[in-house]
Amino acid sequence: MHPDPTPADSAAVAGDRSAAARGVEVVCAIPARWGSRRLPGKPLLELAGRPLIEHVYRRASRARGLSRVVVLTDDERIRDAVAGFGGEVEMTPADCASGSDRIAWAARRWRAPAIVNVQGDEPLIDPRAIERVVERLRSVPRDPIVTLAAPARAEELDDPNAVKVVRDRRGYALYFSRARIPYRRDPEAPAVPVMKHLGIYGYQRAALLELASLAPTPLERSERLEQLRALEHGMAIQVLEVAAAEPGVDTADDLARAAVRLAALDG
Repeated sequence: MHPDPTPADSAAVAGDRSAAARGVEVVCAIPARWGSRRLPGKPLLELAGRPLIEHVYRRASRARGLSRVVVLTDDERIRDAVAGFGGEVEMTPADCASGSDRIAWAARRWRAPAIVNVQGDEPLIDPRAIERVVERLRSVPRDPIVTLAAPARAEELDDPNAVKVVRDRRGYALYFSRARIPYRRDPEAPAVPVMKHLGIYGYQRAALLELASLAPTPLERSERLEQLRALEHGMAIQVLEVAAAEPGVDTADDLARAAVRLAALDG
């Protein structure tokens, strides 16, 4: 169920801000596995002279409000590479079915009440985007899950690899899809911008552990989108909007484009 937006929320928000002022601990977890179907060994592919996972780690580490940044992997090659550049890394079982399952396994041993999941193939991720998620987790702990979206580019509208999301009037997700949503049936109706979902999640620890305990659901299996499991079980997902987002790396062409973009950002 969505959090109840009543006048009583004013007092709750004041309490939430007090919690934020006390410095609620937030861990940034970066799941990284060797077995990518399109780019095997993706976390260790070279980008501007460094492994891909190092760029993700260093950019995440620039985000304010995090108590720690840690890579979670089941592969010793990735573990050794992260340790080699001075990053924090933890080993997790090989049978974790997804990134969130990998994080949930590790989070059972952590005390942090909130966790941000940054994908291990986002070498251009904006630290300010991570900060948006951290701020929401701290200021509104009644939100179980937080994520981001940005206006979709023209080439992403019908790309099944670019996940779209529609929200209600309070910013909570109604649905995620690989298809273009919403469908504009009436050309005379006002246009609704198509929003692209960004692959970053913030979880209250209890929500993450609950989500990981649930079996995959029909919509999740159909679209192959794990966040639909949360929606099908009535878990609210707050979707914050950002102006734009840098693309992740799924293919060799993406890696080449990321190298060009990284040079522009760092230049």
